[in-house]
Parts: sequence; structure tokens; C-alpha cells
Amino acid sequence: MTDTRTCYIYKSPKRDLMYLYLPQKDRFDDLPDAMRTHFGEPIYVMELELHPQRPLAQAKAPRVLEALAEQGFYLQMPPKDPWAA
Repeated sequence: MTDTRTCYIYKSPKRDLMYLYLPQKDRFDDLPDAMRTHFGEPIYVMELELHPQRPLAQAKAPRVLEALAEQGFYLQMPPKDPWAA
């Protein structure tokens, strides 16, 4: 795995704070069908140069890089609400 990787981030129109990281822009064909259905039609957010030390709001950069290399995507789920029942 290289130290720096360009990734493309998309948000879900169905669920706030759910994001999809991809190693190639607009390459959704390899995503599992169930995930594509649950996520909805991806909305492009930005391109990001990602490296292991890069701070991310809701994910650990090394984990994102590992998922991109191993499964071809990283799905960032919304944070758990501590006040939800």
C-alpha cells in the first residue's frame, strides 16, 4: 500500500453523515448491491489526498486506506447517537 492515495468521497441522500470513499471517481459497479440500495444514489462531495496521518472527522485514515486497498471502498456510517434509545 502506498503512503498517499487519492480518494473520492460521496454522501448518501438517504442518511445524514453516511459517506462512501472510493479509490476511483464514479466507480460504483463493484459495490455490493445491498449497500448500493441502502446508500442510495451517491452525491459527490470532494476529492481528497489521504495518508495515514491525515485527520478525518469520523474515521481513522489508516482504516480507510486499508479498506480501499482490500475491498475497493470504505463506508463511513453515521456516528451513534448517545441519547438514542
